[in-house]
Amino acid sequence: MIVVHHLNNSRSQRVLWLLEELGIDYELRLYERDPRTMLAPAELRSVHPLGKSPVITDGETTLAESGAILEYIVERYGAGRMQPDAGTPDWLRYRYWMHHAEGSAMPPLLLKLVFDAIERAKMPFFIKPVAVGICDRARKSFIQPQINQHLDYLEAELGKSHWFAGHAFTVADIQMSFPVEAARARGGLDETRPRLMDFLARIHARPAYQRAVQRGGPYALMS
Repeated sequence: MIVVHHLNNSRSQRVLWLLEELGIDYELRLYERDPRTMLAPAELRSVHPLGKSPVITDGETTLAESGAILEYIVERYGAGRMQPDAGTPDWLRYRYWMHHAEGSAMPPLLLKLVFDAIERAKMPFFIKPVAVGICDRARKSFIQPQINQHLDYLEAELGKSHWFAGHAFTVADIQMSFPVEAARARGGLDETRPRLMDFLARIHARPAYQRAVQRGGPYALMS
């Protein structure tokens, strides 16, 4: 049986969601972030040397990285479900979005999270104005324009088909959910991009998504 080592408010929520969509039995082991540092507990290092989530174990196999995990599960247990047919244009788009989520969409959102944390951090009063000024300039001149560019691109791409990889819901939509939800929470995504907001509404309405949240616990993404 697959064991999901699940960290609260993390990418591993996508793994639970896929397993619920496929109706696969799994064991859930819960880990909580340090409330001060928001880092994963040391216990996760006994599962994988990096001590991060998501990680799954399946028999003798231990696998990290959300994209690799989702591909492993759907290819091993999906029986052809939730993937386009190989060699089709939708398949190429599917593979693209599976890599785009973490390779292109997430980096500027993570930069914003880091700079926001620096601005809120405790520091000597005489350094605070300088740090705030640097963070504000970085966000306005580089980070937010990059986020906006990516959001505009995603909004336009969703105008081509109902889901990211075509007219059928696929694992690529699960993989892309994390950057879109992060953008909603921290990147300025709002009703000015109606297709992305509709995408969020549709995935949140899926029973498997709701079951995954119930099993994994409250999902206050990127807070």
